Amino acid sequence: MQKDKVIVICGPTASGKTALSIELAKKIDGEIISCDSMQIYKDMDIGTAKPTKEEMQGIPHYLLDCVSPNERFSVADYKKSAKKAIREIIEKGKTPIIVGGTGLYLDSLIYEIEYQEIEFDKEYRNKLEEQVELEGLEKLYEEAKNIDPLAIEKISKNDKKRILRILEIYHATGKNKTEQEKESRKNEVEYDYKVYALDWNREKLYNRINKRVDIMFEQGLLQEVKNILDKYEEFPTAMQGLGYKEVVDFLQNKCTKEEMIEKIKMETRRYAKRQLTWFRKNKQTIWLDGENEIQNNIKIILEGINWKNN
Repeated sequence: MQKDKVIVICGPTASGKTALSIELAKKIDGEIISCDSMQIYKDMDIGTAKPTKEEMQGIPHYLLDCVSPNERFSVADYKKSAKKAIREIIEKGKTPIIVGGTGLYLDSLIYEIEYQEIEFDKEYRNKLEEQVELEGLEKLYEEAKNIDPLAIEKISKNDKKRILRILEIYHATGKNKTEQEKESRKNEVEYDYKVYALDWNREKLYNRINKRVDIMFEQGLLQEVKNILDKYEEFPTAMQGLGYKEVVDFLQNKCTKEEMIEKIKMETRRYAKRQLTWFRKNKQTIWLDGENEIQNNIKIILEGINWKNN
């Protein structure tokens, strides 16, 4: 039986995924499922570069604004929600288009990875948080590296959220994250995923990133973070996200405004580099030149999926 097609548009941050996906959706009567681990949060719009209503141009978007910033949202939660959205879109006779830069979310779909629902041990998490406060993150990073060297390769030394997650998974299951993923890749993939990724000249991509960060501050990123901190009593997990933790440091007088902006630019460039490395692992990915006209890239995608305009 022929599998239903699902188009994927991925790539590094600031590569033009949103604009391309919306034009493609208009062309093929598609609907968009976000694949971004920060855009799932409510109230976090500017720092996550969430598409505005105007940018969406009437195209339905799924998995934006799903949870509050102080709630947990796992890869298993994402996979379940994304699969539900894919089914809904196909049942309407439309084409699902998955768009985003969170490699872990994407892999859960295209490789049909089953993530265990791990019981969250609050006491252990508090102990880890206290250790970070007292000793910094370096010691826990080394501990996580010993437990799961392959998983640690994919993340930054400053990525507190994912470092703690590696430790939590091992603490809860006795197995590391990489072992679990290997065991969980045994299911048949449900859909025919056609994966496209946007590539850019490194220098030009970095310029786009720097410009985007400047625009975020012009749009009011500082006020957005203040509003979130005022609204939620418990310090939100999402505030560990790129761009947000640096603003929190500034608001706590840990750095100057110039240092904060420069750090966000630097960390975002590093993140983009890691994203490109991640997406290059998938040998089925078809790479598109980000500098191409959008309509040219759409033409390549349509040819790749044998699209017939009825």
